[in-house]
Amino acid sequence: MMILSTTKKILLTGIALAFNVSLVNGQNKEAKISIDFSKTYQTISNFGASDAWSCQFVGNWPDDKRNKIADLLFSRDTYADGSPKGIGLSLWRFNIGAGSAQQAEQSGIKDEWRRAESFLNNNGDYNWQNQAGQVWFLKAAKKRGVKQFLGFTNSPPVQFTINKKAYASGGKVNIAADQYDDFAAYLAKVVKGVEQVSKVNFDYISPINEPQWDWSDGGQEGCPYNNTEIAGIIRSISKAFEAKKIGSKILVGEAGSINYLFTAGDKPGKGNQINDFFKPGSANYIGSLPGVSKSIVAHSYFTTSPMPTAINARKALADNVTAIKGLDYWQSEYCILGDNAGEMDGSKRDLGIDAALYLASVIHIDLTVANASAWQWWTAISAYDYKDGLIYVDKNKTDGNFYTSKMLWAMGNYSRFIKPGSVRIDANVSSSASKPLLVSAFKNGKNIVMVIVNPNADDVVAAFNTGNAKVQFTNSYLTSHSNELKVRKIDGSRTIIPSRSVITLTGLIK
Repeated sequence: MMILSTTKKILLTGIALAFNVSLVNGQNKEAKISIDFSKTYQTISNFGASDAWSCQFVGNWPDDKRNKIADLLFSRDTYADGSPKGIGLSLWRFNIGAGSAQQAEQSGIKDEWRRAESFLNNNGDYNWQNQAGQVWFLKAAKKRGVKQFLGFTNSPPVQFTINKKAYASGGKVNIAADQYDDFAAYLAKVVKGVEQVSKVNFDYISPINEPQWDWSDGGQEGCPYNNTEIAGIIRSISKAFEAKKIGSKILVGEAGSINYLFTAGDKPGKGNQINDFFKPGSANYIGSLPGVSKSIVAHSYFTTSPMPTAINARKALADNVTAIKGLDYWQSEYCILGDNAGEMDGSKRDLGIDAALYLASVIHIDLTVANASAWQWWTAISAYDYKDGLIYVDKNKTDGNFYTSKMLWAMGNYSRFIKPGSVRIDANVSSSASKPLLVSAFKNGKNIVMVIVNPNADDVVAAFNTGNAKVQFTNSYLTSHSNELKVRKIDGSRTIIPSRSVITLTGLIK
């Protein structure tokens, strides 16, 4: 097969743009994308990321650098040409530390960057000047228009744990039942204290993180729980929040893998969380508690490859969520870990488009198959040599350089444009390209957003069929090897989807 590449002016429905178009036997790769406004799915709650663990230090870096980093994460401003300055996250996750930072070397957590400070002192007093770097990012997020905030704990405070550490011993729960109420009262005080010092109110509190894992190696703060223990803690927190008139909703789950939501899994008493927590009649039913959010929450780790397996798991997840009236699903933590069936190695930083395309494929299947109403990245800022950061920094507590990744901008193709309250609508694609385009579409009032992932080495000419609805796409925003949410004006029902790219189209429904 002879493949010819040429650069020429292409006139597409009245718009002239310069592109490098691949031709195969003289034929462009083509795709037809059909949108059906009559088929609607989940309502989007937010796109977010967390401040663990680097923000405790980066939040104290020089003003110019920390503000530039905050702009990249939160800003909805644009440059003169209309390209975004930042990815406009709509939720920010705040790590409510357990106090390993105050314990220093005695904490047993060797890596200082993986320890976390607590607002609670050993004498029982609270110091709201603690976690100052993280509080700076809270304020920076609010200043730039972020509306939703979530506080999460990886471990109860060391004052309440059994071994007085922020990680467990022997894979066993690290808080006794007679401390549940103390933990709950502490969280109520933290919500009010953080609001006092930052003017930020936590919309959500997530007190449990990946309870299926042992958390006993001192690698970071963590605490294992079984479902009965989780239900007991949630009941205590709900009672405390009601008594103290705390409006923060309590999130349930944060399972280490989505499979623990709908299968028994390999951890006795820690699986089937959808039915255990939200099906009336279950011994651990907490779905009717006034403070509990009607959302089941899990992490997409270790379930994203190969694609057929990933899709089957998410179909099962969606079916189980749908069976519980009023329940929705949040994907609340992900970065690229493991070898992913040989498709993408989670070790080593990758600031380029390869990791970004993989990330975009994960977001796509979580939104379109699992029907996730929220999608949140793990650590927004990383000092490590893994594919775990949107922005990377030198491991320096007082100053350093920062580096953006294409993963930041690929996530921005979703987070910047799909606003809370948007409703996913049906989008189907047929294509002559060797790999399928990944297409999702969303409406919000008269606004429409379409995100297209093209993993192919060829450009694809896409035509749109919107049925009886009249849609005018006006702008596209391109993330590719050489672009970072670069704006392009469009006008018409056909456009080019460049090779190995993520592109967002925005427009109006007339």
